[in-house]
Amino acid sequence: MKPNPLISIITVVYNSEKYLEKTILSIAEQNSPITEYIIIDGGSKDNTINIVQKHKQHIQKNISEPDNGLYDAMNKGLEIASGEYVWFINSGDKIYDTSTVESIAQIAQNQNFPDVIYGETVIIDENDQEIGPRRLKIPEKLNWKNLINGLVVCHQSFIVKRSIAPKYNLKYKIAADYDWVLKCLKNSENVYNSKLILSRYLDNGFSKNNIPKALSERFVIMTKNFGFLKTTLNHILIGWRFFRFLIRNKRF
Repeated sequence: MKPNPLISIITVVYNSEKYLEKTILSIAEQNSPITEYIIIDGGSKDNTINIVQKHKQHIQKNISEPDNGLYDAMNKGLEIASGEYVWFINSGDKIYDTSTVESIAQIAQNQNFPDVIYGETVIIDENDQEIGPRRLKIPEKLNWKNLINGLVVCHQSFIVKRSIAPKYNLKYKIAADYDWVLKCLKNSENVYNSKLILSRYLDNGFSKNNIPKALSERFVIMTKNFGFLKTTLNHILIGWRFFRFLIRNKRF
């Protein structure tokens, strides 16, 4: 029997013919037998399915059917993943470079397979040009309490053991990724900072295009985990840091 792969890389996609091929190729370039690649498509109406078929030799599992949104698709990916770890690299995003998976595998083995492996992120534009690092820097030692400051680690640079990864809470339409990362960290005993850049994140994110709703949902999640007063006071600091970054860098 073929052993389970070390990492299940999952891409969720819907009508993304413009970006998907770049994502597939960045994963194919790893050329690593320790990964399985899963694509969950929400029943796209454009050329997305043809792109998946074109690169089917690089894709081990594929579902194409209507779903109830981004996080429902992610849950489908979790259900069929067989790797020790799961890693979400969505359409438009890319693995940082061709040696990244190999580096993660070495870290996993050398560090006795941590519950979570995380790292930095580079923001890219639609032409794959680097814009710069994320506004939020990752903590040296990440734990769930750090998330009082927001999603301090990018979802695409957060690799978690499948055995401790919960399903996404579908009552959150925009901020379920924040809730999921927080729960993963609460379930973790060993969280390891790779000190590597792990992903290239397309500056066209789902949450970024729905900021008011994302902030509202995140506030609810924070209040449940950190309390109303602490959440409210910390949002004043978050707002100040946000506007300071915006003024200095002309982006967020």
